[in-house]
Amino acid sequence: MSGSFSTDTAEGGNQFAEIILTGKVGSALSRILLAESISPGDAPSYELCKLLFSYHPLGHKMAEAPINMAQSQAREISIPVSGEERLKEAFDREWAAHGDRAGGDALIRNAKTQSRIYGISSLVMGDRNRPNETAQQVDWFGLPEAAPYFTILDPLTTAGSLVLDQDPNSPDFQKATAPRVGNKVYHPSRCVVIINESPLYIEWTNSAFGFVGRSVYQRALFPMKTFLQSLITDWLVTVKVGLLVYKAKAPGSIQNNRIMQFFGWKRSQLKGGVSGQVLTIGEGEEIMSLNFQNLEGPAKFARDNALKNTAMAASMPARMLEQEELVSGFGEGTEDAKQIARFIDRMRLEMAPEYSFLDRVTQHRAWSPAFFEGMQKDFTEYRKLDYKTAFYHWQNSFTATWPNLLAEPDSKQIETEKVRFEAVVAVMKEMAPLLKDQANRAALVGWAADEVSSKRKLFSTPLVIDEQAEADYVAPEPPPLQPDVGDGADAEPQVERA
Repeated sequence: MSGSFSTDTAEGGNQFAEIILTGKVGSALSRILLAESISPGDAPSYELCKLLFSYHPLGHKMAEAPINMAQSQAREISIPVSGEERLKEAFDREWAAHGDRAGGDALIRNAKTQSRIYGISSLVMGDRNRPNETAQQVDWFGLPEAAPYFTILDPLTTAGSLVLDQDPNSPDFQKATAPRVGNKVYHPSRCVVIINESPLYIEWTNSAFGFVGRSVYQRALFPMKTFLQSLITDWLVTVKVGLLVYKAKAPGSIQNNRIMQFFGWKRSQLKGGVSGQVLTIGEGEEIMSLNFQNLEGPAKFARDNALKNTAMAASMPARMLEQEELVSGFGEGTEDAKQIARFIDRMRLEMAPEYSFLDRVTQHRAWSPAFFEGMQKDFTEYRKLDYKTAFYHWQNSFTATWPNLLAEPDSKQIETEKVRFEAVVAVMKEMAPLLKDQANRAALVGWAADEVSSKRKLFSTPLVIDEQAEADYVAPEPPPLQPDVGDGADAEPQVERA
């Protein structure tokens, strides 16, 4: 962005100078956002949303920063069965291989970001071995032999297929169905359609080409334009802050070349002067800089309001756009930190369908029949199970939870788990004597084992107990009591000693 000045303006002829913004980088954004036609309530088009994300200083942060913060902590995977570590290692290895080794998190981040930019996006899966079978349902147990690939589709590539049905009597009313790209249709089992905000009845979204969600820029378009004006103010201040004003006595009415050369020589001396040198000026002359002391307040006020209005329009905490450090960290649980943490928790909930889709793909790819054979060799309890039974057992035991953004220190977490473990022990002591049925006693032992396995700060490995074996266990009968040798008739009489 560069500036030039022109004195031929409509406001007052030679009395005003006009600032013209030119330059190749960002020139399209300058022409659009600085246009007078943009007013409060205007909806951005597909092209404008792309320009905002690419060029506007706040565009990338509004669309992607919340997702980056939500993914700043890895999910905690738990599979409380035998061989848990082996299962987790295989899952993590396959998760990192998605998207040509970009990783599942990167795929979800890019898909979610595009939905926030335009209002809708799609994450689809195909098979390199069968590229023309996208319309068929996924053969989940055939995924280990497949060569899956993932593609992120923006609304321009799926235009016409994700308009959303507006018939209230239709079973697909305002529901996203199978996306179509050219002559290819993707089966619903092969894709997940991500809509930013809920669609409204007969509310067309220009940036998404359908009656779908809305771009994160839609309500913030005018505040984002205002923010660009504050950048122009910063640029002007930076350009003018080093300007020196030389107050000299005005020459007489007759100016000759010698007088003009003298004033030019004085200005050149002032321009070339540096620290350590002495400059002589006349008694009635004065040198000063421009006074910006009255500019800081209004400029900062306008800039802060533009940021806050943009954040409010995007339903984001303003502190995320202001780039200011929190007074205290997330661990202290300040009000600003709590507000951001609640926003990130909501973002994680919105990303649950994408993670559920990729989790299922990863499980079928990682826990393949070949992997199951290795588990059977190392763990005897799997030798009596078939592959699908074991797989569903692992899948039903799979949980992935996000850690709390307001993370407590390890010492505090260990102390909390210790209190919970003591409570489990107390329940066992009180309940075990009251239960006479072996099945109920086995259920109690299984519950205690699950509670112990969930305390990963105290115990690194899970406690696995076979509840059915405990319920079927029958204690052996105790042996009959043998008579005491001293009680028989043939016992040798005791001799009393003095």
